[in-house]
Order: sequence, then structure tokens, then C-alpha cells
Amino acid sequence: MERFNVFSGALEPGFEREGYGARWQRVGPLVGAERIGASVYELEEGQQTFPYHFHHGVEEWLLVLDGTPTLREPGGERALRRGDLVCFPSGPEGAHALRGPGRIVIFSTGQRPSVSVYPDSDKVGVRAVGDEEPLNFRRGDAVDYWEGE
Repeated sequence: MERFNVFSGALEPGFEREGYGARWQRVGPLVGAERIGASVYELEEGQQTFPYHFHHGVEEWLLVLDGTPTLREPGGERALRRGDLVCFPSGPEGAHALRGPGRIVIFSTGQRPSVSVYPDSDKVGVRAVGDEEPLNFRRGDAVDYWEGE
């Protein structure tokens, strides 16, 4: 069995986008996982993992390893601390975004296909079986079911 230390394991540079400067490592594949995914993120003060979003068909758990990250959820924002565990259920009630500082691990059921919704930018992301990256669409660009048929 493979292992990865979530407290000290090496992390890769994250996104090169202002405000989203987390270092991270997708650890599920490193430990041989097939059904449950996990990623470790290290966030500097004010940096986020991803935009505010929720998933349809995917449940996620967040475990704070170190620091005091801020969780934005449908009820507002709250500070988290080492050892806090939070579940983000599938659907709008599981909407979330995380802002540093802190080191966290997010576990995910990672089912595909799945749909992510980004309420702030009114986008939808679709991740199909076999797709590494989601396809993202603005809801305003939606077409009628019979368009082009």
C-alpha cells in the first residue's frame, strides 16, 4: 500500500491566477485510490482554492490540518481551525469556497459524470467520464433542447 503524509508531503504550484495561489497535490492516485479522491492544499493569507461553487452528484469533506482558513458557505463566512471537519453535500446546500491561511485536505466521492455550479459567475461546469478538466458554460448561453436538431 502506498502512503502520502498530509502534514508534510510535497505540494505542487497551483493556479497562476490572482487570488487563487494555493499549492496542492492530488493524493488519491498517489495512494492507489479508485473511488475516493483527496487533495491537499496549502493556502497563503487571502488565497482561495476555487471560486464559490457546489456540485451535483459529488459529496466533499474538508479537514483542516493547520492554520485558520475561512469557509464561505450558504449561511455566510466562518473561521475554521486545526481538526475541523466539514461535509459539503451534493446540491446548493453544499456550496463553499475556502480562503487561507491554512493547510487542508479535501476528500471527494469524485463521481463522473458530475456537474458543478458557480453561483457568483452564473456558470455550470460539466465533468464527463474520462475528462480531466470540466467543460464550463455560462447559463445565459443555454439553448433550447431542440436547438440544431
